[in-house]
Formats: sequence, structure tokens, C-alpha cells
Amino acid sequence: MSKLTGIRRGIAFAAIILGYFMALLDTTIVNVTLPEMTRQFNTAMDDMSWIVNGYNLAFAVFLITASRIADQFGRKRLFLVGTALFVVTSILCGLSTSVETMVFYRVLQGMSAAIVVPVTIPLAADLFPKEKHGMVLGIWGAISSLAAASGPTLGGILTNSIGWEAIFFVNVPIGIAAICLAIPLIRESFDTSAGRKIDWLGVLTLSAAMFCITYGLINVSEWGWDSLKFIGYMAAFLVFIVLFLIVELRTSVPMLPLWLLRILPFNGAVLTLVMIGAGITASTYLMSYFLTGILGNSILEAGITISAMSLASMVISAIAGGMSNKYGSRWFVTAGMGILALSFYLYGSLNAASTEWSVVWRLILTGVGIGLSVAPVMGASIRNVPEEKIGIASGIMNMSRAIGSVLGVAILVSVLNTALSHYSGEAVNKIKLQIESSADLSAEAKEVILEQVGRMVQEKSSAGAKNAEGAILLQLDTMEKALLSEADESVKQELQAAFTQQRQELGQQLSQVSTDLQDAFVASFSRTFHAGGWFLLLGIPFALISDRRGGKRLMTDPSMRAFAANEDA
Repeated sequence: MSKLTGIRRGIAFAAIILGYFMALLDTTIVNVTLPEMTRQFNTAMDDMSWIVNGYNLAFAVFLITASRIADQFGRKRLFLVGTALFVVTSILCGLSTSVETMVFYRVLQGMSAAIVVPVTIPLAADLFPKEKHGMVLGIWGAISSLAAASGPTLGGILTNSIGWEAIFFVNVPIGIAAICLAIPLIRESFDTSAGRKIDWLGVLTLSAAMFCITYGLINVSEWGWDSLKFIGYMAAFLVFIVLFLIVELRTSVPMLPLWLLRILPFNGAVLTLVMIGAGITASTYLMSYFLTGILGNSILEAGITISAMSLASMVISAIAGGMSNKYGSRWFVTAGMGILALSFYLYGSLNAASTEWSVVWRLILTGVGIGLSVAPVMGASIRNVPEEKIGIASGIMNMSRAIGSVLGVAILVSVLNTALSHYSGEAVNKIKLQIESSADLSAEAKEVILEQVGRMVQEKSSAGAKNAEGAILLQLDTMEKALLSEADESVKQELQAAFTQQRQELGQQLSQVSTDLQDAFVASFSRTFHAGGWFLLLGIPFALISDRRGGKRLMTDPSMRAFAANEDA
């Protein structure tokens, strides 16, 4: 443990937290700016999605590798390297002039975040005595929530006031401050049992396995669960995992000590974090669509509303972290998983007439569930492994959360798309019959309406009916002026009456279109949220085994220390 005391210890902890905050901020701050980037780069939204996916993919793939290298060659050293690389790649992202270069730099940025995030826990733990670790992890969890809460809001403000480039440049002063504080105040730490030899075969096989499962899950909503592409990537994942296990069993210096996976509470914590990651990301992702598409919020308004979840999580996490260290984690985590599942299920009762408070209190409930879960389960994970293995354990835990994030989105987006296909399919067929049977609408007006209906289904938003009405009214005005300028006085009144009738019919039809599609979207989201609630209940059995009774540290048992030593030998 570090000999730093008082103010210096607090400043050293602040340096670690700054680096952690910066890396997590970039997982959420970018989302709100994608429409503006799409416009400036003049490209499709599908291409822009890889600005987010590239970061997340690299982050998930390199977490464990970075943790192992940090254990071997110095956690402080890797923290400084990762933070410096993050600052440089942030500048390059802000200076990017094409989507291709932006995606490339975002991948590098994700790799640097994978270096920074897992070493923050062992570095912070080294600053404080064991009895303070719960408090430390509570603050760590609170900062995680703060980054998630401030990302969309800060991204919207910076983009609106300065430009999208500012969301990357804001990392520069944060990163520089973290480096300047860390160099003199943080003590270097290692896993003394890790050695210096790099297990290259282990690195390659594990990285390939993580790439296959993450890339496959990111794309499954586009490919389909039964597509040959997805099945191929999952098969490749299994092959590389088997090869990795064979390599680790044969090598004298494995990158991942497999005996860690024999510790039941640690396995429970890993699987619990998969479910927590699924719940956090899927709730944010789906609620963003619901708020903008059903309730008509702007992207910035939706971000501010969703911040209620993160702020609640921040407060509860700071409290639960310290208490779980004293009383044990498993009941905190179990309660958190139950509340998270319940809040997700309650989202299913929201509709287009729901008030802002109806949304906010559900989001707060989600935040309570997250706050009760994340810090306590991370605390359980480091209590149930040898002290020198906290670094690699942190990498495994962060990787499980990252995998859970893409898994949750993949599953629930598939449920949403299936529900949309059913409900909106019925609504679209009904709309087509109504539009095509109208005697007052022109063929051009019918075509524009049906085109807009298809666009609304694709965007999961019923707000496009107003856009269609404006486009058709403009078209009608142009046609009316042209015909009236050439018509005889005797038929002008009749023409004007016909156009007036067409406008009235247009308003009625589009109002019905909006209502029918809105009902279909609400039903689709309701089914998805209910399914998500039942899915997250699967995390409760894992939560129940995520810590020992009373939260006692596993490795205080001499027999377990001997077991670990024999396995390493």
C-alpha cells in the first residue's frame, strides 16, 4: 500500500479518476453528435455508426491483454501511456476530415481506453488500506455514472456552441491534468508473480476470440441470428477460445491464470456484470429511441432526461460501495439486479401520452438498481482473488461488462425489430388501404405519404407525418398556382374547392397515419421492455453467488493461498 497520506493521496486518486472519467466519457459523448457529423461528412448514418462501434470493439478486445501487460510491466506506466495515447488520438479525431480517418482514430482511442480503464482499480486500491476499498469502488462507480450522465448533455452543448470537434478536444486538458498529477504522486505497482515474459499466443487467440464475439454481436441485428455470417463468427469465437485454453494450459507463463475461473464468487461476479452491462446499455439505447421517436424529444432533451438515471446511480453507488465492503456485496447486488429488471419491465407501461415525470421516476429506479450493483460487484470481485491479481481481475470484469453491453443491445434490438415488423406491418397495410382508397388525394400525394410512412418505420418515429404534410402542401400550393394561372374564371372557384378538399383529406389521412404508427411503435417498445425485464432476472442467480457470506476476503484462507501458489508454480 502506498505511504501517501492525506491531501497527496486524495490528489493521486483524483489523477486516476480523471483518466477513468475521460475514457468513459467518450463512450457516450459521441452519440449525440453523430447526426451533425453525418451532415458535415455527407455520408450515411450506417457508416457513421462505426465511429461508436469501432471504439467499443477495440475497447472490448484489448481489455484483458492491457491488464496483463500492466501487471507485468507496471500499472502506472501503462496508465500514463494509455492516457497520453488517448489525448493524441482525441486531437486526431477532432482534426479528421473523412469518416475513414475518424473511424481509424476511434479504434486507436478505444485501444487506449482499454489500457486506462482496467488499471484504475488496482492503482486506486494501492493508495488506500483494504477497509477503504469499498469506499474507493463506490466513488469509482459514481464517476462511471457521472461520465454516462454528462456525456450526452456535454456533447450537445459543445456541438451546438462550438462544433462537433470540441467533444474530442475537451479530453486534452483532462488527460494532461491526469498525467501531470500521476507522475509525481502515484507509486508504481506490479503483479510480482506475473513475470516479464509475454504470452503472445495467448494474446493472439484471446484477442481473436473477443473480436469475433464482439463484432458478431454488433452486427447481428443487421445480419440476423440465423445468418451464415453470424454463425461463422460465433463458431470462430468458440474455436479461438478453445485454442486459448489449450495455450494457457500448456504455457509456463499464462496471460490469464485459469485457476481464477475456479473461484465461484469471482465467476458469479463476472456473469453478473455481463447482465448489468446488458441492462445499462440497452436501457439507455432503447430509451433514447423512445424519447425521440415516441415522445418527440430532441436528442439533447433526451440526453438530459436520461441523465436522471446516471445521477441516481452516482449517488447510490457512492453509498453502496462502502456499505457492501462492510456487510458483503451479494445482497446489494441481488437487490440491484431485481430493481434493474423491475424498472425495465415498468418501461413497458409507457405510451405516447406519458408525462416527463412518468419517464424520469422509472429512470431513477434504473439508476438505483445500477448503483446497488456495479460498485458492490466490483468490490466482491477484488475481495475474492489474491491481492496481486486485482489487475487481471479488473480486466476480466470490465471485459464482461463490455460484452454484456453489446449482448444486451443485440438481443433487445432483435426483439424490437421483430415486434416492429409485426405491429408496424399491420399498421402499414391498414394505412396503404386507407390512402389508396381515398378519392380526394392525388396520385402524387399518395406516393409522398407512402414514402414517408416507410421512412417513419425505419426511423422508429411517428413524427415524420408532419414532414410529409409540409412536403405535400408545398406541392399542392405549387400545382394550384400553376393551374389557376392558366384556368378560365369559370372554373377557378371549382379548382380552389377541389384543392381545399384535398388539403382537408390530407390532414385527416396523415393524422390517422401518425396515430396508427404511433400505436404500433408503442406496442413494439412495450413488448421489448417487458422482454428485457424478464431477461435481466437471469442475473439474480449469478448475483447470489457473486460474494461470500459476510463479504470476507477469500484469500485470507491459508489453504486458498497455497492452492493459488501451487497453480502458479
